[in-house]
Amino acid sequence: MIESLLVANRGEIACRVFRTCRERGIATVAVHSDADAGALHVREADAAVRLPGAAPADTYLRGDLIVKAALAAGADAVHPGYGFLSENAEFARAVLDAGLVWVGPPPGAIEAMASKTRAKELMAAAGVPLLAPVDPATATGADLPLLLKAAAGGGGRGMRIVRELAVLDEELKAASAEAASAFGDGEVFAEPYVEHGRHVEVQILADAHGTVWALGTRDCSLQRRHQKVIEESPAPGLPDEPRAVLCEAAVAAARAVGYRGAGTVEFLLSPQGRPYFLEMNTRLQVEHPVTEEVFGLDLVALQLAVAEGAALPAEPPAAHGHAVEARLYAEDPAAGWAPQTGRLHALEVPGAGGEAPGDASRLVPGAASGLVPVGPSAPRLRVDTGYAHGDTIGVHYDALLAKVIAWAPTRAEALRALRHALRRARVHGPGTNRELLVRSLGHPDVVDGRFDTGFYERHLDALTAPAPGERHAAVAAALADAAARATGDTLPARLGGWRNMAAPAQRKTYGEHEVRYRATRDGFVVEAVEAVEAVEGKGGKGGKGGKGGEGGEEADEVRVVALSPHRVSLEIGGVVRHFDVRTYGDEVHVDSAGGAYRLIARPRFSETGHRPPPGSLLAPMPGTVVRLAAGLAEGARVTAGQPLIWLEAMKMEHRVTAPASGTLTALHAAPGRQVEVGALLAVVQDAQDAQEESSP
Repeated sequence: MIESLLVANRGEIACRVFRTCRERGIATVAVHSDADAGALHVREADAAVRLPGAAPADTYLRGDLIVKAALAAGADAVHPGYGFLSENAEFARAVLDAGLVWVGPPPGAIEAMASKTRAKELMAAAGVPLLAPVDPATATGADLPLLLKAAAGGGGRGMRIVRELAVLDEELKAASAEAASAFGDGEVFAEPYVEHGRHVEVQILADAHGTVWALGTRDCSLQRRHQKVIEESPAPGLPDEPRAVLCEAAVAAARAVGYRGAGTVEFLLSPQGRPYFLEMNTRLQVEHPVTEEVFGLDLVALQLAVAEGAALPAEPPAAHGHAVEARLYAEDPAAGWAPQTGRLHALEVPGAGGEAPGDASRLVPGAASGLVPVGPSAPRLRVDTGYAHGDTIGVHYDALLAKVIAWAPTRAEALRALRHALRRARVHGPGTNRELLVRSLGHPDVVDGRFDTGFYERHLDALTAPAPGERHAAVAAALADAAARATGDTLPARLGGWRNMAAPAQRKTYGEHEVRYRATRDGFVVEAVEAVEAVEGKGGKGGKGGKGGEGGEEADEVRVVALSPHRVSLEIGGVVRHFDVRTYGDEVHVDSAGGAYRLIARPRFSETGHRPPPGSLLAPMPGTVVRLAAGLAEGARVTAGQPLIWLEAMKMEHRVTAPASGTLTALHAAPGRQVEVGALLAVVQDAQDAQEESSP
């Protein structure tokens, strides 16, 4: 029996495993980098061991240090989580050689499937349909588009779509570098890229006694940069026959390598419904909660039971209902999915089971399988996270903040419940993809099950357009600020509309909206809300009353109903709406039933003396410069859109491209340099700038 378990991982998955261990009386041990010294998974563990350094290669990818940590802490088992060393056969062997229990498949099974190229050979021998590999050295235009993939690891790292032969070599180098950084293995292969395909996978669970379960299907087609964003189980719109084919193939794959434990077999479905084997993940998946919710199982508990030698029942429990998971990332989808960093002030999802971070299980204790299915009931919510209030989101690891999961008797109910939960959640801190998730879950193609892996490429602009209610959120923020500055907690608010005032109004700017308001003895009256562009176009002077000037709202459209420093009620078009406001420095979060808004308060007077020169390339996020374009130096000629600098943040690479064709007049970036967001990396002087400077 396992008495003490070390999780060779961090963040959300470490917290997830610890939760099951606590429920089963197993002591827990965490490992942590210097950057994670105060992380939630460290605080939740019974003991913790430091891995000196911050980079994954120095910490969570050091199997030798992790084995030493387990022995030093008195652990008798190791759970790898996902990512990092979870699919590393040598690490599994090192754990076993040290006399520890390995909570995962046999090293031989990991080895057989760890290399996607070797796994495809095994599947071909078993008759599983495959995409034929393409040799990049001999690829022609007829082979395009190509998908480059890392042979080891997953999570979308080391993946690139190539549509032009001219960039193939460059993309191969980038994919290899990213794969080496994430997995310690830079091997990359190429295969045809299937347009409009669906990503469907099968969860398997096997014991050491010959039993293999296929726990239904999951659809993970909603992806950004080949990394999953929204997952659901079962896969929608999949007829019984192809569903059975996928499950049978997954079981055959597991038996072919003598698999044991939890794993996932992934397939690509063409628009015609033909399945192609992609890979087998010999570990627990990020999206495992949707399977748990549908089958009423604790997969981590079953992993532990199998590792202890227990036998599974001959058949898995029956599935019930539908589950959908949304990954809440600290990122800006409108800015190339750039990761965001900073302090997390609040993370609350009303109605989620066990609102304490990392505690959201709604599963029911049961018989030999560990848990029994939950019968039909009202929709329920679950949150899995590795962060709590006050934690800092850094640049070293994945941008995943939390996973929010909804279960309901039907798919339509699950989608609606998840969308509602995300809209009403309080997520205060760095920018997130929350609004993208809300809009995605309500998009007609998603609601109707008509989506594929290219969904975000087609719809990203619409899904990231400015929220229409942001200007009213700016009004609420300005009025809450005024209330906080006044004497007393709550001010009277009688309410006139937006009108002309004889005396100058107060002004407050949030994001792209300038709010003009005035305090009277009867309460606050708002004059206008204008777009910053309109205000600046008039020399910073707003219009006069009436309709609030160009870019403003109609007079009398908004009336203040109630006002305090943290809650503002506005009558908008005859309907009273409530806004909860929280301020953290110049960052203001406004939550309402209609949406949530993160606003940045602008200074009243702009600092014109600190503007970067024209053609400046600024760091879009904090990170590390990993490489420069070949031959890049001051004086070099560059073309518009040419990749010049590569930054790595949260284990993903991001390109910084030339804003225009011209000459590189300054270069401040260098490989290995740590940069903050907004740091000046380089300056490109385009032809027009050069001509203007040379003119008398």
